[in-house]
Formats: sequence, C-alpha cells, structure tokens
Amino acid sequence: MKVYVGSDHNGFKLKATLVSYLQKQGFEVVDDSTGELNPEDDYPVFARKVTADMLASADPEPRGILICGSGQGMCMAANRFKGIRAALGYDRESVRAARNDDDANVLCLAVRTLEAEGGYGLIDTFLRTPFAAAPRFIRRVQEMDQI
Repeated sequence: MKVYVGSDHNGFKLKATLVSYLQKQGFEVVDDSTGELNPEDDYPVFARKVTADMLASADPEPRGILICGSGQGMCMAANRFKGIRAALGYDRESVRAARNDDDANVLCLAVRTLEAEGGYGLIDTFLRTPFAAAPRFIRRVQEMDQI
C-alpha cells in the first residue's frame, strides 16, 4: 500500500517522525510536503498535492495522511476532491469507524492529537482496518461519491 503524507508548518516536525515510522512498518511512503519548514505555508496546498497524487496513483488502494494544527482545515480541503473520503481522527474508535464503515482513504490529524496519543495508534488503526464492505456501507459510499 502506498501512503501519501502531507503537512503544513504546524505538523512539519512530527511529519518527519511519521514518515520514518511508516517506512519501518513496510509502507511505501511519498512525502508530499516541502523539504523545509515555512511558517507561511498554507494547508490547502498540501491537501491538494496528497489527494491529486492519490487519485493518479496506480496503487489500487492508496491512502493519505494529512497533518495540520487542528486537522479540520486539511479535512475540509481534502474532501473537496471527488473520490476522496477524508476523516478527522481524534481517537482509535473514530478512525476504526471511518475505515470500517465509510472506507475513509485519508486520515487528517491534529498536531495536538499526535502529541497526546503518540499518533501511532491512530495511524496503525487507519492503515490496518479494512473496509467492511457491507451492502449498506457500499451504498453510502456510492451516495457520497455522487454528490
């Protein structure tokens, strides 16, 4: 599975740790952030880059992880792209439900959550929880994609 990661200046330092962790877990990781900290950067730029790369990917099930101050801005920006189902991950149960029930393909994280939870539990849950593919879940995902 290919994982695309992006962060604005708020998540810049933690993103580097996250990329290293994902690589050690055996995931192919694409860092769609800039190579240096820019306190003036804007989160929509990184949400667009990650989602565009996911949508163009040859991987049948690419995933994205976006990090900003609250996670909310990245989530709003990512969800503007058809075929992207971004979810704000604030605890393991919310992340599990987003994957299991809604086939979320992007996890948006707040820097505060990563610091409080260590972040790894949320990320592991996101990447390792399969979509249940129950008929009602499939129907709902198709309804979202038609909006």
